[in-house]
Amino acid sequence: MTFNRDKNILIVGLGLLGGSYAMALTRKDYHVRAICHSADTLEYALSHGLIEAGTTEVTPEAVAWADVVIFGLYPHIFKEWVESYQSYFKPGTVITDVTGIKGDFVREMQALLREDVEYIPAHPMCGKEVSGVENADDKIFNGANYLVTPTEKNTKEAIELCRDLGWVLGFYRVVEMDIDKHDEIIGFVSQLTHCIAITLMTCNTKEHLEKYTGDSFRDLTRIAKINDVMWSELFVANKVALLEQMKEFREQFERLEIMIAAEDVDGMRQLMKNSTARRKLFDK
Repeated sequence: MTFNRDKNILIVGLGLLGGSYAMALTRKDYHVRAICHSADTLEYALSHGLIEAGTTEVTPEAVAWADVVIFGLYPHIFKEWVESYQSYFKPGTVITDVTGIKGDFVREMQALLREDVEYIPAHPMCGKEVSGVENADDKIFNGANYLVTPTEKNTKEAIELCRDLGWVLGFYRVVEMDIDKHDEIIGFVSQLTHCIAITLMTCNTKEHLEKYTGDSFRDLTRIAKINDVMWSELFVANKVALLEQMKEFREQFERLEIMIAAEDVDGMRQLMKNSTARRKLFDK
């Protein structure tokens, strides 16, 4: 394992994921520090033992301390941060992230980064419908997938380190994939599902529906409680793949609509059987 406990870990951005990373790594006796803009967030992380030290100021000393830097920032802030402070990295630093898009974003990031610092992108496929370090929970990694998305610019050592990080955090599965393939798949399994949940919660605005709903509606719309800043940025950044997935969904939905209108019970039942069989593949 290359992600050894002698590595100094700096987390930039202590939101839900950054805080959950800090919790998991600290519990396994790694040296974890953090940089975040909020003094209250930092105080919470310190008082709850998520980190050993932290600062709200980006200083050369705080950054150069780290061997590995994990970024839990929105994509545009992540890029701005690296543009402003990458001179503070010590040579040989490896940086990684939790960013929900890759593709052109990764190419741009790797192009602007110093030659002696390596960015190995990753995407933890987990989360909650709430945000903030106060909701940090390392149990969200249990049963979840961790995607490592290297490019030709990445070394075998950095890829192995990033894979090891996924296992140390407690993910159920660690998978490597191409950055463009990542965005295509994420457009379907993550972004489209959020679009559907948003649409369900806003297409019928009758009052008091919450008094009549059952578990099926609650389960299907859990992720409709959404971080509008982050997800709108992700939708736009991956709009080509997402729009294609929305088109395919719309075509399949219309197919079901036609079956219902025509009372095509056999067609509906076959579609439901296909749905049931495929859904079993996703059971953890």
